Amino acid sequence: MRRSALAGTLMLAALAPGAASASFWSDVTSPTPPPAHVIGSPANGCLAGAAALPLNGPGYQVVRVSRHRFFGHPETVRFIERLGRSARAASMPVFYVGDMAQPRGGPMPDSHAAHQNGVDVDVWFTLDPKPALPPLARENVDLPSMLLADRSAVDPTRFGERQVRLLRLAATDPQVDRIFVHPLIKRALCRGEFGAGTGDRSWLRRLRPWYGHDDHFHVRLVCPPGSPDCRQQPPVPPGEGCDAAVFEWWAVELAKPKAPPPLPHAPPPLPAACHALETPE
Repeated sequence: MRRSALAGTLMLAALAPGAASASFWSDVTSPTPPPAHVIGSPANGCLAGAAALPLNGPGYQVVRVSRHRFFGHPETVRFIERLGRSARAASMPVFYVGDMAQPRGGPMPDSHAAHQNGVDVDVWFTLDPKPALPPLARENVDLPSMLLADRSAVDPTRFGERQVRLLRLAATDPQVDRIFVHPLIKRALCRGEFGAGTGDRSWLRRLRPWYGHDDHFHVRLVCPPGSPDCRQQPPVPPGEGCDAAVFEWWAVELAKPKAPPPLPHAPPPLPAACHALETPE
């Protein structure tokens, strides 16, 4: 009796309006038509009218193309193209672009909890010379950590002035809200290492220390115009974000034993406006 009742409940849930399957957002391969509209937050949202980032552009290349996560709001695409042109003008090597969003945003099938509404993009730190590989040959490129093997500090053989220059170019773009980097990278820059102590240091404010992010930095843009359903994060606090207490906290946090992965749980419901995007291609 209980089993029948449960089956009926699940059937009703599957037939409910807007109840897309858990795999819908990763299975769909095309965006909805313009205009672009960001819905919800980076960790709980979706994207209408997404634009695809060209897989090759001035100063950048998209990697892991098979993941099909090179979509974003047109403002996000324009930001990457600006960053690429600025990097090339500064005679910097090509940088790799990783995850943006899926064609209609929404939750991803792995542990990547953000990137749902089209205002996020991952940029890999590696700035070694890159061969001119076709997009499908960029599935297993080398994407090394910028930390020492014991994860005690930044590795100066991998991370240096070029990475700082790229971070500075990204952080001073007016459309950028914040950039997530590993706490040890933020600490090194706060100390003025790798050329980060020269000139105006106000850009450091936008660099936020967070778990992971030792091999890439994660850029989050402000909510774009014309997206009233976009949920903006609270503003970044004033100052450079270099208080000693911040890094004392992170030193304790990073020293903790690695916790087991959390048990699977039902994600929060997406904003109601996302239901209009849950249509077959």
